[in-house]
Amino acid sequence: MEINLKTIAYDEQQPCWPAGGRHILAQFDDDSIVVYQAFRPAIGRFAAEKGFFGGPFSYDRMSWIKPNFLWMMYRSGWGAKEGQEVVLAVRLKRDFFDRILAAAVPSSFDENLFPERAEWSAAVAASDVRRQWDPDHDPTGAPLRRRAVQLGLRGAALAEYGRAALVEIEDISAFVAEQRANVGSPALFVPEERIYRSAADATAARLGLSPLK
Repeated sequence: MEINLKTIAYDEQQPCWPAGGRHILAQFDDDSIVVYQAFRPAIGRFAAEKGFFGGPFSYDRMSWIKPNFLWMMYRSGWGAKEGQEVVLAVRLKRDFFDRILAAAVPSSFDENLFPERAEWSAAVAASDVRRQWDPDHDPTGAPLRRRAVQLGLRGAALAEYGRAALVEIEDISAFVAEQRANVGSPALFVPEERIYRSAADATAARLGLSPLK
């Protein structure tokens, strides 16, 4: 199944990734970066066909995006979970992605960033972007030492994401189903991903990214 993303054999890609630490793994170029979401068919197909998020998509609730393909596969059961059958590869403008990274507030209290819990609570209330680090997973769903990030968008950030920040929306559900059958074999292919860093050093510090080796 051909898709617009660059793909690579998992057995070739996996040794290129760090085994542990906090890293943003993503497919990107000079101008854009790919994130993933999975939806029920009515939402996912509308977005892929129209090129923006609308119709049954709700702008009144937080929507989570994931730059790491395998984290999305873990979360959606490789597109087999109810309500997550349509997997979208959403290509965003990099300047937008860097802005939401810089604006992201942790979804749980972090004493390294906020001396008081009340200060963190106020930041959460004021920000349209949440960020959360979770264990990354291998293709079988087994947790890894490496952490993967997901970003929750609401308000103005979600409104911009849904239209103005978009470069392309691609329905990759058929590719996901094809590769689901290859999990555990050398035939498994995944989107090629590298470690992503924002140009702003302050953003890396706020996110708690692990140093590059």
